[in-house]
Amino acid sequence: MPDRRELANAIRALSMDAVQKATCGHPGMPMGMADIAEVLWRDFLRHNPVDPRWPDRDRFVLSNGHGSMLQYSLLHLTGYALPLDEIKRFRQLGSMTPGHPEYGVTPGVETTTGPLGQGVAAAVGMALAEKLLAARFNRPGHTIVDHHTYVFLGDGCLMEGVSHEACSLAGTLKLGKLICFYDDNGISIDGEVATWFGDDTPERFRAYGWHVVADVDGHDSDAVRAAIEAARAETDRPTLICCKTVIGWGAPTREGTAKAHGEALGDDEIAATRERLGWPHPAFYVPPEIYAAWDARERGQALQQEWSARFAAYAEAHPDLAAEFERRMAGRLPAEWDGCADRMIADAAAMTAGQATRKSSAAAIEAMAPCLPELIGGSADLTGSNNTNWSGTKAITPSDASGNYIHYGVREFAMAAIENGLTVHGGFIAYGGTFLTFSDYARNALRLAALMKIGSIFVMTHDSIGLGEDGPTHQPIEHVASLRLMPNMSVWRPADAAETAVAWRVAIERRDGPTLLALTRQNVPQQAHKGDALSDIRRGGYILVDTPEAPDAILIATGSEVQLAVVAAQELARRDIAARVVSMPSTDVFDAQDATYREQVLPTDCDTRVAIEAGVTAGWYRYVGTHGRVIGIDRYGESAPAPVLFEHFGFTVEHVVSTVENLLSERKIEV
Repeated sequence: MPDRRELANAIRALSMDAVQKATCGHPGMPMGMADIAEVLWRDFLRHNPVDPRWPDRDRFVLSNGHGSMLQYSLLHLTGYALPLDEIKRFRQLGSMTPGHPEYGVTPGVETTTGPLGQGVAAAVGMALAEKLLAARFNRPGHTIVDHHTYVFLGDGCLMEGVSHEACSLAGTLKLGKLICFYDDNGISIDGEVATWFGDDTPERFRAYGWHVVADVDGHDSDAVRAAIEAARAETDRPTLICCKTVIGWGAPTREGTAKAHGEALGDDEIAATRERLGWPHPAFYVPPEIYAAWDARERGQALQQEWSARFAAYAEAHPDLAAEFERRMAGRLPAEWDGCADRMIADAAAMTAGQATRKSSAAAIEAMAPCLPELIGGSADLTGSNNTNWSGTKAITPSDASGNYIHYGVREFAMAAIENGLTVHGGFIAYGGTFLTFSDYARNALRLAALMKIGSIFVMTHDSIGLGEDGPTHQPIEHVASLRLMPNMSVWRPADAAETAVAWRVAIERRDGPTLLALTRQNVPQQAHKGDALSDIRRGGYILVDTPEAPDAILIATGSEVQLAVVAAQELARRDIAARVVSMPSTDVFDAQDATYREQVLPTDCDTRVAIEAGVTAGWYRYVGTHGRVIGIDRYGESAPAPVLFEHFGFTVEHVVSTVENLLSERKIEV
């Protein structure tokens, strides 16, 4: 039987070989944390390589994701469907072993990591999901939710501010099954961190309310095992295990240096490392006895079978709860969802009084939440402004995990990353709110949600200069346009209650990416949705107001500016100009429609087009063309009441009408 060091050396060898073959990568962290990983994965981690999606598996997150070869080595050695050929294709086009771990690409990878700090933040979401599901489903004598979330993280993760946001909240919420391993090797890309990162990390985490196991020798397997046992024994607080390690451990001239961090070791150094480690095998060779000692398939299947037997007993005692648990973990919507959503949209369409779309969103949540027990909301200290709560809201507290609402505090970045963790864990549809301008704080977590193609929902209110007197610091100008550029991110800027309700339905049903709702602070009128207009909202862009004959001009608008387009069309009609109004709450959804539908809405033979949106003009020229105009804002806002600002920036009926008339005059001159 190989000893622990030999087993850890398999990780070191595969990691340095893969990085060398790719001629790039990060061998230092995998070599430095190999001993810790061996103890955790072989002695404690409850997982089944044959079924990576087993609901009650422990979650493992590599927050310092640049050391991805550590995770790939572990997955390969323990028996996941990650063959050696994929290890050899590290960082190559189309491989299952990309430069940083990616959700949905590699079996066993729980979340995309690499942007430092976001892995641990997502792990907070996973640990929170476990605690909430346990409170909801476990019953006396029947424990079906009982797993840990383990995280590897490094100096870079702790320097990133998102780790402070997330770990502070984790301590407050007493997430006792969250266990993090701090790779304290004192090295980052620029060298020794002591002159730019002098935090007393153990005291920092104690201040958060964490249990801290300090001064653990990360190369002493017995010390690591004892630390993990101490962490697992602490059930009321998350644990940080501070492991002193040597980056690039085993490499004679590179260990302990910045060169071990992000460079291939080179053939000579690898040869010397093999000799020093007592690993005489050629590149990418792992002896059968090493594979056998690492293989976790038999143990994993036994663990899952034992859980399945417990779940069967649970299902017999609590059949309704068991069915609900299975539905939620499978991501299926309730049987009553379609009827609930239909009623929500019908009620919204029947509204006549003007209302801010943030309040329309609140009404949608009120209608949906009773039939969506998996819906979990929150806000970054703006609940009353975002309107993200509802009559059945119950706050999650340190002592009560039976709630459905998270008060994130002023932590926009962590909120979005924790949402992602809740989503990838399974069992929840997560949404969180803040002001649209603060999407900048959360942006990289929004990007990771889009990269992972997961269904997180981001509720962003106060979507334009319409928020008024708070001024340019709070008035989003470029935000909607920039978020529309994010692949897989579906952005909705609804004009009224009906569009808001449809946007929510689409967001709930979406399974291939996140959705962002940009909502108004100010009241907007309800529009009349005649004919197919109501059903066509879900197509992203549709004809809201049409003309008896072919239109002379087309007005395209979103959000609060749709009302302006409608009134302008009425004024143009009085001047014998037939103007069609196209409401386009979601450009990405409209762009995904078939060419026939898009031509029906925006016929090519009508090139007199004006787009109207209280934001930057970039992006709209693809719809109005070279003969069209965009009424927008390509500068920052001002502090003043909203009506004053809209007039100041040209969002008036008169300006829209004159713009159309000028375009038509220019066309006549050209003819």
